[in-house]
Amino acid sequence: MAGNTFGHLFRLTTFGESHGAAIGGVIDGCPAGIALDFEEIQRELDRRRPGQSAIVTQRKEADKVQFLSGIFEGKTTGVPIGFIIANTQQHSQDYDHLKDLYRPSHADYVYEQKYGLRDHRGGGRSSARETAVRVVAGAIAKQFLKGIKITAYVSAVGELALPEKDYQLLDFSQIEKNPVRCPDPVLAEQMEAYIREVRKDGDTVGGIVSCVIQGVPVGLGEPVFDRLHAELGKAMLSINAVKGFEYGGGFASTRKRGSQNNDIFLPDGTTHTNYSGGIQGGISNGMDIYFRVAFKPVATLMQEQETINRAGEVVQFQGKGRHDPCVVPRAVPIVEAMSALVLADYLLIHNAYKELV
Repeated sequence: MAGNTFGHLFRLTTFGESHGAAIGGVIDGCPAGIALDFEEIQRELDRRRPGQSAIVTQRKEADKVQFLSGIFEGKTTGVPIGFIIANTQQHSQDYDHLKDLYRPSHADYVYEQKYGLRDHRGGGRSSARETAVRVVAGAIAKQFLKGIKITAYVSAVGELALPEKDYQLLDFSQIEKNPVRCPDPVLAEQMEAYIREVRKDGDTVGGIVSCVIQGVPVGLGEPVFDRLHAELGKAMLSINAVKGFEYGGGFASTRKRGSQNNDIFLPDGTTHTNYSGGIQGGISNGMDIYFRVAFKPVATLMQEQETINRAGEVVQFQGKGRHDPCVVPRAVPIVEAMSALVLADYLLIHNAYKELV
């Protein structure tokens, strides 16, 4: 299986399956001498872990990271950072009924067609549990990115959405004060009630995670294939259940004229507006980078559905076990982590370029 490594200079390779002994990763290219706050790394993991509230999966994983290499006396040494996170609450028997059938909108069928076999226990390698590894790596990347602040939040659950307004008017301090991670407390209560209702129906619902990155220097990204927004898009689209990515003015820009959409320069090089989303020509321009990530409804439903088995026969089945009725609250730290990995990587590339010239 290829495609387990992300990044150019700051690279993350992940390994493990949802129901194996552990998941883990290797970070290659992290500079030496970075003093790590291990409590902060664990806090990031706690934001993603299952069982943290009544509206997410109740799988009770502690998600404690164990570092194996690359750190000495609390600082990175410059050699690969290896780490694992033990799986302790797999409940593999919950998936026995899936051994010979393919769940709708899951990777079951394509995995078996491609590799000739599959791990039916929780999706194996395709499980979103793998994203815990990304959160650890992203937490380390964040501590390398001094002066750059990454803030993600839930901006929509189903039809419930924050009104289209400047994100600067939102109170980001409210994000971690509710289980939905929406910066609007009133809307957050409505979203939470709706997710509970959907779960009661044995159904699921999708949503949108928005992200704002502040303090990015001018010059990150390359102008052709390695554009900064293209790499951010690749990072977000690599997250389980993601169906869309738009940055800056996004699709709404198509409804404007150029005279309405251009970002007019100010004397200091900043712009009066920021429809470009902090990126022009694939390169950061020093303004805030902002984007939105669309997540589909979780494919596992606690209600009967029709599907096919290995013999091609149409059969009925119903999901079992512990699953998220809405993935977006737990996706917030994952979006931040992948953003941090991209920025750490491109900052190293930018610094290397400056040294050459």
